[in-house]
Amino acid sequence: MHANSSLIVSSQTGIHEQLPTLVARHAAHTFQKPVASYNQRSFDQSIGIWKKAGSKPLILDTGCGVGLSTLHLATQFPDHFVIGIDQSEDRITRNTQWPEALPENFICIRADLVDYWRLMLAHGIFPARQYLLYPNPWPKIGHLSRRWHGHPVFPTIVALGGMIECRSNWALYVEEFAAAVTQLSGQDVQAERYIPTHTITPFEAKYLASGHALWRCMATLPPKI
Repeated sequence: MHANSSLIVSSQTGIHEQLPTLVARHAAHTFQKPVASYNQRSFDQSIGIWKKAGSKPLILDTGCGVGLSTLHLATQFPDHFVIGIDQSEDRITRNTQWPEALPENFICIRADLVDYWRLMLAHGIFPARQYLLYPNPWPKIGHLSRRWHGHPVFPTIVALGGMIECRSNWALYVEEFAAAVTQLSGQDVQAERYIPTHTITPFEAKYLASGHALWRCMATLPPKI
């Protein structure tokens, strides 16, 4: 692991002033983008595998990359079933090094998260846990709508409920995420410094080795049935 990751640089110095307006707008309007056929197939396949495994409490590892975090979560929660989702076929098909026998309670699939989250809600499938680990921070001021908490799908994420955890090496990202969850749920959600006892994603390991401060927020929310 090369500890050479650069710190995030942004001219934004606080929570984006447009965030509350953007979150409220997305909450007031249903996101109507059609679901792509390949996402529907991936959803059907993964949910079918989950059901064959006994419909255990479900964990979503969103933006799972090479699937290392998915393996860690499957090992940490053996009584759950973990679905790792990433839009890159190349990443999820890499031969991730794992020192032990692979756990049986996971699957990694290629899908667009925007469609996958919406399909989960449409089918009334509510995860016990959702992890958003080190998403692209989009640090430019004009990129707010590209961050998950500024995206039209964000109300769907919150509506699915469960224990939602977001981690980043950019404090502002997590602060905004927490503020958006608070706005939609009414819960007081706060960002906090986080030092992992063991790293579970390649980015987490790289950032920690590079001396970055790591941040997270967590909220346990009821599903909106």
